[in-house]
Amino acid sequence: MPNVFGAPHKGTEPRHEQVVFCQDEASGLRAIIAIYSTALGPSLGGTRFFPYESEEEALADVLNLSRGMAYKAALAGLDLGGGKAVIIGDPATDKTEAKLRAYGRFVQSLNGRYYTACDVGTYSEDMDVVARECKFVTGRTVAHGGAGDSSILTAFGVYQGMRAAAETMWGSATLRGKRVGVEGVGKVGHRLVEHLREDGAEVVICDVNETAVDRVRALHPEVEVVADSDAMIRADLDVYAPCALGGSLNDETVPALKAKVVCGAANNQLAHTGVEKSLADRGILYAPDYVVNSGGVIQVADEIEGFNFDRAKARASGIYETTRKIFALAADEGVPPAVAADRLAERRMSEISRLRGILL
Repeated sequence: MPNVFGAPHKGTEPRHEQVVFCQDEASGLRAIIAIYSTALGPSLGGTRFFPYESEEEALADVLNLSRGMAYKAALAGLDLGGGKAVIIGDPATDKTEAKLRAYGRFVQSLNGRYYTACDVGTYSEDMDVVARECKFVTGRTVAHGGAGDSSILTAFGVYQGMRAAAETMWGSATLRGKRVGVEGVGKVGHRLVEHLREDGAEVVICDVNETAVDRVRALHPEVEVVADSDAMIRADLDVYAPCALGGSLNDETVPALKAKVVCGAANNQLAHTGVEKSLADRGILYAPDYVVNSGGVIQVADEIEGFNFDRAKARASGIYETTRKIFALAADEGVPPAVAADRLAERRMSEISRLRGILL
């Protein structure tokens, strides 16, 4: 079992403020809500609906994801902490109105310590259902005053981070003429392809879902398709963009990787601590995932004060400068970018949490 009461450092065992197990027998709901930190404000993070093989697997995922959300919000400059939720089940067959509404009541019971949103297996329409029982919901449909699909600014932010990586690696903030492999062309990945093609990049894609591949090829028949993630890792690429599930960078894949830059939308791309050093030792520039994929949380967080797309997009544009700052700090301190990003996030959480010791 994951150690909930572990050490506080990111990349070792997590230490969370609160973990809530939610079960409603009538609807069949089995969910876990994890709040990593509220040092900067209420925790915010999406709800992942996924057919985990075990309760242990679901717990490990929600702990990792909620921790990443805290660091993501910190570096995005948001006054929000990190949280996440998982619902155990297959969204294609197990998702029901009753289950979503039961989940909403559990979120409401936290009285604002956790704001939920969309993630893998959930959509804006699902958040509208959750909101029938709960007021701490973001990522709602435009018809209900929400931002709609958060993948729009997630992909935009990843593209901004990739521009910063290109500038650091090759001296120019463009992907024109570069060969970029996008692993996973679902909600975020297919939008990233659009940005890359507009910038003049050559794009290679793969996805376990053939329909997703066909959608991209219908719009961009020039895009190359490889068989699977293993073929993508070994392809002749300038940039590898993992946009599916996490853990794609590990002891087997890093030695085989031909790309010089890694920058993608997937959460928790590093399978374990130490992979960031392996990448650096090979001269591969890694753009920390929770930095470049923060456009989505910026988008849904903007709903809390009344959504304005232009304001949210302007804030997401800042991912470019934040990523450049992290690369510069990493070079100055002689550490991998992932370590530099952690230090910046931890510094902000520590400084602001101390500030809040001032009685108002």
